[in-house]
Formats: sequence, C-alpha cells, structure tokens
Amino acid sequence: MDAIKVILTALLSVAALFAITKIMGHKQVAQLDFFDYVSGITIGSIAAELATELEKPYKPLIALVIYGLISLLLNLLSHKIPRTRKYINGTPTILMNDGKLYRKNLKKAKLDLSEFLLLCREQGYFDLDEIQTAIFEHNGKLSVLVKSANRPTTPNDFKIPAKAAHIGVEIIMDGRVMGENLSRSGKDYKWLKKQLKLQGYRDEKEVFLGIFRPEEDKITLYSNE
Repeated sequence: MDAIKVILTALLSVAALFAITKIMGHKQVAQLDFFDYVSGITIGSIAAELATELEKPYKPLIALVIYGLISLLLNLLSHKIPRTRKYINGTPTILMNDGKLYRKNLKKAKLDLSEFLLLCREQGYFDLDEIQTAIFEHNGKLSVLVKSANRPTTPNDFKIPAKAAHIGVEIIMDGRVMGENLSRSGKDYKWLKKQLKLQGYRDEKEVFLGIFRPEEDKITLYSNE
C-alpha cells in the first residue's frame, strides 16, 4: 500500500512541477535573476518533499503553488510596471568605461579584480585596452563594448553589399525526411531525390543530417558514419 502511495505522490509531484514550470516559463540558467534562481531551487526542494510525503501531500503541494504564483506575479509586475524592475531584478552596473575601472561599482557587484578579469577572458578579451565599456548585467553576465579600433571589419565598412543571411532548415534528420520543413522550403521529394543522387547518396537513410540553405538554394548533406 505504501508503495502505491509513493508512486501516486511522485506522479503528483511531477505533474505539479511540470504545470508550474509551464506557467512560469523557462529561462536559461545564465538568464536567471537572483529571485528566479532561489525560487527554482526552493520549488525543486518542495517538489522532492511532495514526492515522498505520504500522510499530507497537500501541504507541500500548496507551498509549491504559492511559490509558483509569487514568481509569476513578480514577473508580470516587472513587465506591466517597468519602474519596478530595478527593485525586483536589479539594475546593470558599469564596471569599466573609457579606460577607467570603477572600484565602487565592482564592490557593489560583489566582484574583485580577479573575478572581473575572469569574466573578461570568458568573453574573449585578455587585454583591457580592447574594451571601451564593460557592464555587469543583473543576471550575472558581463556585456562588453569593444573599442572601435578593435572591432572586426564588416562588408559595411568597405561599402560592399552583403546578401541577407537565412537560417538553415533541417530537411533530413537521422535518415528521415522532415516533410513539413521540405514543403515550407518550397521543395518537394522529387527535388530532394535528385539532390541526394547528385551528392552520391541512394536515399535519405544514408544521410544523418541534411540542411537546406535558402540563400544558396542548395542542401548540405552529412553522411551516416
């Protein structure tokens, strides 16, 4: 009997957690602000307790719902009333600008120099002389504006017209034709068979991945090896 209760409470925990995370929405870990991070850990802990609570599972379930609703309400509040964002999420902090490091702002961001230099290296900047402005965002990430002289050149710099870039479309995945993507790209199976033969494949089963590139009007095939 206890085993059945454990199974039922575990299923209830999974269902409740799934529903709450769907309602709250999902972010990448790097995008979480402090409250979202803490709420996520707490909600996970409550869900684990719910999974093993056999006597009164409604108690952790209520707590789970309350935490989810509070997180949702705070997110709605920050979207509806923008001025509340600085109190809920915090504000970006300028750590460096025009060759000057701001000691007070580093202290405010709870960063020492070695941690700041580490964040710069993670962004690919080993020399601070390349940086015009460094901003510590409220989600813990460092945003860097590079000095104009150190920015990579683009076709615009030489007044060269550039073609618009397009996202590649997966036409074949793991030997299977993605019919919807194929038709959305304006192609059909007859065209695909021709492309397969031109590149030395008998059929789509020999292809691990096939990506259609609209700007080039061609498909790149990766073999099943």
